[in-house]
Amino acid sequence: MRRLLSVLALTGCVLTSLPAIVLAQGGQGFVLFSGIKRENQLPFRLDFGGQTDGIDRYIFRIPAQNMKLAVAQFAVTYPNYYKGSFDPKKIEVRVKGKKVPLSEAKWNKESGLIEIFPEEPVPAGSRVDLVFSGVRNPAFGGTFYFNCQVLSPGDLPLLRYIGSWIVTIS
Repeated sequence: MRRLLSVLALTGCVLTSLPAIVLAQGGQGFVLFSGIKRENQLPFRLDFGGQTDGIDRYIFRIPAQNMKLAVAQFAVTYPNYYKGSFDPKKIEVRVKGKKVPLSEAKWNKESGLIEIFPEEPVPAGSRVDLVFSGVRNPAFGGTFYFNCQVLSPGDLPLLRYIGSWIVTIS
């Protein structure tokens, strides 16, 4: 099916000399000026295209090289102008592709904070996916910076910045 769509799109471009519509992949694009250093930009995927006022699944990845220490808590912050909604019951953490049990996931709408507490600390050097299912995208599009901070077990109770996901809803 995908091959057929590719052939049709290419044929449409050749015959009409107009660009064809491309299937959205829901991932990050090329970011020129974000204010976030390249090494602090984290990869992500929006499973249902990031359409305004739609239901989506956000998969926020933390690469293994960013996981320098074990993690007992993930904190994801987002700007106050993001007017989407999250369902804490539909949040999961996947370590190296496998779901890990959570003791709690909390969403504080007023402060723009999502806190995720795995039952066991996530080991250092592991690739982690934070999966937010059933997200209601905001009614108005824009670019939103989701920042990831972590707390390590036995660490001072201060969250450390890991990086940011730059999400565009259109």
